Amino acid sequence: MYRLLTTTLLTTTCFGPMTLGATPTSADLQEVLVLGSDLELTGSPVNATEGVVYDLQLATRPMSRPGELLEFVPGLIATQHSGEGKGNQYFMRGFNLDHGTDLSIQVDGLPVNMPTHGHGHGYADLNFLIPELVDTLRYRKGPYYGDTGDFATAGSTEFEYQNRLAEGSLNLTLGEEGYQRVYAGDTLGDGRGALTLAGALTRYDGPWELDQDMDKRQGLARYHHDDGRDQWRVTAAFYDNDWTATDQIPQRAVTSGQLSRWATVDDSNGGDTHRHSLSTDWSRTLDDDRIWEAGAWYIDYGLDLYSNFTYFQEHPDRGDQFHQYDDRNVYGLEGSYSQPVAIGDVSGQLTVGGQWRADDIDLALNWTENREHRETVRTDQVEQSMTGVYAELEQRWRPHWRSVASLRIDHYRYDVDAGLTINSGRGNETQLSPAVNVIYSPPGDTEYFASAGRGFHSNDARGAVIRRDPVSDEAIETVDPIAAADSLEIGLRTAVLPRTRLSATAFVMDLESELIYVGDAGNTEALNPSRRYGAEFSALWSPVSWLLVDGNVTFTRARLRHTDEDRIPNAVSRTGSLGLAIDGGNGMTGGLRLRYLGEAPLSESGRPRSPDTFLVNASGSWQMTSRLNLSVELINALDSDEHDITYFYESRLPDEATPVEDIHFHPAEPRMLRFTVRAEL
Repeated sequence: MYRLLTTTLLTTTCFGPMTLGATPTSADLQEVLVLGSDLELTGSPVNATEGVVYDLQLATRPMSRPGELLEFVPGLIATQHSGEGKGNQYFMRGFNLDHGTDLSIQVDGLPVNMPTHGHGHGYADLNFLIPELVDTLRYRKGPYYGDTGDFATAGSTEFEYQNRLAEGSLNLTLGEEGYQRVYAGDTLGDGRGALTLAGALTRYDGPWELDQDMDKRQGLARYHHDDGRDQWRVTAAFYDNDWTATDQIPQRAVTSGQLSRWATVDDSNGGDTHRHSLSTDWSRTLDDDRIWEAGAWYIDYGLDLYSNFTYFQEHPDRGDQFHQYDDRNVYGLEGSYSQPVAIGDVSGQLTVGGQWRADDIDLALNWTENREHRETVRTDQVEQSMTGVYAELEQRWRPHWRSVASLRIDHYRYDVDAGLTINSGRGNETQLSPAVNVIYSPPGDTEYFASAGRGFHSNDARGAVIRRDPVSDEAIETVDPIAAADSLEIGLRTAVLPRTRLSATAFVMDLESELIYVGDAGNTEALNPSRRYGAEFSALWSPVSWLLVDGNVTFTRARLRHTDEDRIPNAVSRTGSLGLAIDGGNGMTGGLRLRYLGEAPLSESGRPRSPDTFLVNASGSWQMTSRLNLSVELINALDSDEHDITYFYESRLPDEATPVEDIHFHPAEPRMLRFTVRAEL
């Protein structure tokens, strides 16, 4: 178990940001949690809700899709409602994050969130992630960090791939409902330079009456050079996926027996997507603790998505299917410099840096039937950029007191060329984001944290210049290009109990406005300002050397302000999880995961409410020989009859005379077994 389960807190402030592409060094890694230890408090986190999860721990978590790796973040839940090729829907800290707004996600320093997206601003599709390559998952809650900007209000996450694989492997996975997956990866060369090649093919039909017929192709090639002083790497990656979707269905049709839980209304929904990227980064670490970093990247991204959520409400003759098209080129640069500083008798570390991102986007929204074009709703060509610079200073004032202060400035520019000329326009806005964190670490086994900061999410550039609704032709108000979020947080972590570490945090956040682009309608909906406050509790417990237990619960109250109907749709008030990781010896390991997603209001009035859900996944692994491993995953082990996600809106079925307001849901997939054979090359 000492080999298998290791959790480390990354020191993000005392020594500056972690070297790009580097394996964590002793300066980066200040806390190592090993089963059987006393779980002492070491390291220098900024608050009680940040952490890093490593590959060996990630491997023990049973999961049905790549996006569920984010559920290692305490209190974060990832769900799905429209096929395995569409981005997950995320929930955290009382946010219905939709497909990514207010949660910044990165992989190897490249952004996953897509602003001004055809399906929704901030759309973050993690289906391109290759789990076997993940080395670390780093997570941070709240807007308290200088090196994160757009979307990092509720928090930020970053996956880092391995630079070199310890050994090559060939994995074959087979499961129920037509699940098939093959992965292969290896590193060539073991000197200063090494080439890593990896790829995966996945097919999956699912439990639906209409086969999902998902066909996913992934690949990665990376060259990594490390001479002890300089590190650099070049990475090329590709991802292509196409699928047929079984979207959410109306509760009334299931209750009446007209549809089964696994049925669909429109069997031509689905889509195809791709993400191809090329990136390079470099870092230099000098003897006097100065660190230089620089990186550049390019992403070719596209999505064709066909959906029908209202069935025959708008077009009784042909149905309401619509097509959302997004095709873009994304360019980015980033760099930072870090060095020790002393101001009087106070020592510290100063980091300065900047990021630039530019998106060149073609967008369209069309009415379709069986994926055939019927009517164009709107087309747009958008050019936008986000430029950010920051400075972050960490200082140790006394032996037990330190602070981390940062200041960030972001500038958002946009130019929209709309098919409807009146909806064209350009503009810009600047956002100033200060933050300060104070940490008290007295002698003993408890540390205390206090944080205050401002973050923001940008808004869809089309909503910032729109004048006429493209469907109704009614006048419509523009929205602010940027919505700021002010947040306060206090917390503690403690190891006063033997073999146990506990953390607790309370927070409050005010968001200037809940602004969303409604991609299904082609316009922007502006909600009121909002306030969220809540508490989070997490625990790690290793009662014996072969067992690690982790759990967390969150409670959040989210409300719109200045309105009588103040509920935020799909803002979940309670989440929880409990995990077990077991090393049985003789090459036998196992994992169990219980996930709870609480009920939520489905409209601003607070009624109706979605049901809460409780799912259990399990896994086990057996090292049969030195080079051969067999593992099994049991998804939804209790075969729970739960909803993966729930909505409330009007729709009209073919035999209905008028639209009906109803609950619509996507069921959690039934109990399924998956077996994986892993052979080391």
